[in-house]
Amino acid sequence: MFVLCCSFRRSSSSRVVSLFVGSFNSPAHLLNKHKQFSRTFMASSSTKFVFAGCQLLVGENKEENLSNARKAIDEASQKGAHIVSLPECFNCPYSNASFPVYAESIPDGPSTKMLSLAASSNKVYLIGGSFPEKDGDKLYNTSLVFDPEGNLIAKHRKIHLFDIDVPGKIRFKESETLSPGSTPTVFETKFGKIGLGICYDIRFAELALLYSQRGAKFLVYPGAFNMTTGPAHWELLQRSRALDNQLYVAAVSPARNPSSSYTAWGHSTVVNPWGEVISTTGHEPGIIYAEIDFSKLDEIRANIPITLQKRDDIYKVVDIVGEKQQK
Repeated sequence: MFVLCCSFRRSSSSRVVSLFVGSFNSPAHLLNKHKQFSRTFMASSSTKFVFAGCQLLVGENKEENLSNARKAIDEASQKGAHIVSLPECFNCPYSNASFPVYAESIPDGPSTKMLSLAASSNKVYLIGGSFPEKDGDKLYNTSLVFDPEGNLIAKHRKIHLFDIDVPGKIRFKESETLSPGSTPTVFETKFGKIGLGICYDIRFAELALLYSQRGAKFLVYPGAFNMTTGPAHWELLQRSRALDNQLYVAAVSPARNPSSSYTAWGHSTVVNPWGEVISTTGHEPGIIYAEIDFSKLDEIRANIPITLQKRDDIYKVVDIVGEKQQK
């Protein structure tokens, strides 16, 4: 099986794109592979940008995790990315035992400071995956977003906690240590609006629809599906959310760590509004790249105008939080 990856180099007037193809078994190798062909195209800042998803190997050493994240952000920026995302729990192992130990306050913790500096140094929008946040006596699974000046522009606390029990396969209860967030998150960029969720949030179609109603054209989900739910649902859910709302969807996973008590599926992926996978990888550390073109949403929505054909007289998703904020 093969993956199509892109390497982007920015300039003032154009962007050079290098495309190369290789085996899923070594995504890190793909990113360094000799160019097979390249092309130059004009990229409009109003509709087009390059997204990068960093699939990181996460271990027990927090400083090493932060260092690896910074290196990946730098590499993604050097290859032309405008918006970069890290995976869920990029600074610690994904486990209830780890969450309290690695938790940080915001904005004073080392993870927040690293993310802000990485965004400003590279002049990129940075979606900081997620990490355990300590706020008073509560812990949250939290994602931070920074603009190219390093300013914190959004904070998303995982709304739907991962509480599942599949007999004989996997049992995990985030609610044993974490508290749920209560605010949907859509943030502005110079390219357009982006909706943010964390892992299990992707299973709830109503949240994605709410984001679409708020004007989001791209949904990003740092996530860590496992070896049971990953092969069954990971790509399916991304393609479903993209088709439901005719927008782009990305899900960014940690790389698979065989020594971890929770084994991530990997396979970070980007899906376009037609439901096609346009970038993906295997389970090893690496970076995926995708050109996002918001003008394609208008074309697809004009061809199949489901938004105009919805029956609000029969059913609708109500933005309860948004309505309260407007009052």
